[in-house]
Amino acid sequence: MTLDEIIQSRRDTRHFTTDEVPDEVIQKALQAGHHAPSVGLTEATRYYLIKSPEIKKEIKKLFSDYDQKASNLTDDELQKAQYKALKLEAIEEAPLGLVICYDRSVLNNFTIGTVGSNEAIKFSAVSAAQNIWLSLTEQGYSMGWVSILNYYQFKELLGLPENIEPLGYFCVGKPATNYDNQPMLQQLNWKQKAEKPFIEEILVSAPISVPESLRGVTRNEAKESDTNDSKASEALQQKIDNKTKPTGSLGVLETLAKQIGTVFQTLEPKITKPHIAVFAADHGIANHSVSAYPQDVTRQMVTNFLEGGAAINVFCKQNDITLTIVDAGVNYDFPANVNLVSAKIGKGTQSFLHTSAMSPAEFDLCFLKGQEVVNSIFETGCNCIGFGEMGIGNTSTASVLMSILLDLPIEDCVGQGTGVVDEKLIQKQNILKRAIENYNGSNDLQCKLAYFGGFEILQMAGGMLQAKDNNMLILVDGFICTVAFLIAYKMNPEVKENAIFCHSSAEQGHQKILDYLDVCALLQLDLRLGEGTGCAVAFPIIQSAVLFLNEMASFESAGVNNRS
Repeated sequence: MTLDEIIQSRRDTRHFTTDEVPDEVIQKALQAGHHAPSVGLTEATRYYLIKSPEIKKEIKKLFSDYDQKASNLTDDELQKAQYKALKLEAIEEAPLGLVICYDRSVLNNFTIGTVGSNEAIKFSAVSAAQNIWLSLTEQGYSMGWVSILNYYQFKELLGLPENIEPLGYFCVGKPATNYDNQPMLQQLNWKQKAEKPFIEEILVSAPISVPESLRGVTRNEAKESDTNDSKASEALQQKIDNKTKPTGSLGVLETLAKQIGTVFQTLEPKITKPHIAVFAADHGIANHSVSAYPQDVTRQMVTNFLEGGAAINVFCKQNDITLTIVDAGVNYDFPANVNLVSAKIGKGTQSFLHTSAMSPAEFDLCFLKGQEVVNSIFETGCNCIGFGEMGIGNTSTASVLMSILLDLPIEDCVGQGTGVVDEKLIQKQNILKRAIENYNGSNDLQCKLAYFGGFEILQMAGGMLQAKDNNMLILVDGFICTVAFLIAYKMNPEVKENAIFCHSSAEQGHQKILDYLDVCALLQLDLRLGEGTGCAVAFPIIQSAVLFLNEMASFESAGVNNRS
């Protein structure tokens, strides 16, 4: 067979004979996979062979569970019946199972080709899968890709390490049919494959234009920036005092207007394309009954965000704020969704009661991912970003981080979180106190943050630092977001210049942090929901500050006498 004939006859096979797959056949195919492109020569692709009928049976159960979920996604009864009639796997029938994976731990070291996207190591594994497929086809065998699985349970079943991510399960054997030399789904009239691929030449580049007024200043320009800030502040104060009102009579709105004008270095600031990013992740400490809710609620709430049913969805819609949901480390494999940004570091942190929540490499990756998320939002033309979070157990993590950062007893930092009261609250305090006492690592702050941190909290801290570098307005939500800000502040105190603290929450530790930072929150509504809701609710007040500065008449323009 020529290469072209091999490519055209390759099939995603679901029907196999009972013939065994000789060792030399699979070894030749895996060698072909090994010859596939490997980003930065990381050789991150891993292969696991499965022949055990018992393991195949358990994998088939995983498939069946998700296959039922898939059929429930359509309300069209005819389409549902047609879907159920499809044969989409041959897990138990095929003589050999192959799990093709990639090893995320290669990213712990500098890797050529991954600066644009860490997904490049996954793409390399996909290239290997195609090489294997073609090699098997050339030898008279075939393969079928099964991806209708709960990948988290799949990994657990196979005992794969946390850093090993499977592309799916591949059924391998001698094909019983070639489906009339066409894809099976086409043969069954499910869908027709186009004869030719989509091809278009791009003739003109159209880079996204980011207004210079949105760009931040570099540290080399710090002295010039200080001078400019002083001049801008004086001019803004003069403009505010010259509005048709008694001096200071708009209270906090005047302070806000001056801050926003100073950040953007203009007498006529404008908030463009306001955005709230909600970072979600799971926490190992949640397994120790520190929350009133089970860990799976994190996954459920992310799904709720994506479906538009949460409080933050309602408030963002009300105030015309764009909402982005970020999977920073939820203990679940979400289906692909254009509204979900995947910045997953891992499937939740480890429990810091017994060990470090994350590795040093994961700690660094948190900041990198947070910066990437904020930069992508900034590049849309946004100059105002609010931060929100979701993660069962994250008030416990935030309380411990606060205790460490401010050198306070844990009892002064722990609050109700999702509703832990009375004996449960005392139990929560005792567990967290024991975790801190158990720590015997370095006194270095970074080591402590990695040991007790949360993926979403550290990603927010990295995002806030990047927002400062981009000279964006930073809206800080409640207790957990303020702990993230405290981390950012410890790394760069100048980040406070750009920050607006939207509310003081019902969590006892929150006001203590605000006092430490010497800042005042805009609102006191006894909120303790998180999700960035405080940012969204406070946003009209922030807009009011901008509008009065830009549109309210001055004594001179209105012909009104100023006080003598």
